[in-house]
Amino acid sequence: MKQKLVVLTGAGISAESGLQTFRDSDGLWEGYDIYEVATPEAWQRNPVLVQDFYNMRRKSVLQAQPNAAHYALAELEQKYDVTVITQNIDDLHERAGSSNIVHLHGLITKAQSDKNPNLLYDIEGWELKMGETCALGSQLRPHVVWFGEAVPMIEAAASICRTADLFLLVGTSLAVYPAAGLIDFVPYDSEKIVIDPKAESLSVKNMRVLALKAGIGVPLIVKELLSR
Repeated sequence: MKQKLVVLTGAGISAESGLQTFRDSDGLWEGYDIYEVATPEAWQRNPVLVQDFYNMRRKSVLQAQPNAAHYALAELEQKYDVTVITQNIDDLHERAGSSNIVHLHGLITKAQSDKNPNLLYDIEGWELKMGETCALGSQLRPHVVWFGEAVPMIEAAASICRTADLFLLVGTSLAVYPAAGLIDFVPYDSEKIVIDPKAESLSVKNMRVLALKAGIGVPLIVKELLSR
């Protein structure tokens, strides 16, 4: 029976594919204040601005390519029962070949109903237009969890973390809750490895630290884990 390996990834792994993170730029995303483009209030106030902003981000995601860390994580499925829990809204894990992915904060390549968030639709290309509606007739919005909204997948993710024999933390400094609390659900005796340039600032007991970028650190660890 394969060991259960749970990976929690954050913005650092996508940054190496050229996708900007708001925490690296003083609360700005490409010049936008996050509260003007990433809250339910912003959507109510100026849906055109929000839609345009996410269209641009979607275009960037579709132009980006998975990096060495994404591909290495997919290789782990040769030997382990792997679930990737990601805070990222891009589809780079999917494109690299990982088959079991939980998106905590949504997936930018999908749209959701403004009325019923369970109504999801694939977006063709990069542009989601005003006037495009769901089956209920309401406007489609990006399938992204905005600041101030509940994180619907958090309980499922916590349950997965409870089953981990091995736990990898990649490209995150555990600054964003509730995702940052997931590590508390990993069994104390399970092996834990963190790969992040700022990893030394984390104080997690029983955890091995590699203060490296994901593109360097993940392939190293994956090679080690596959050789066991």
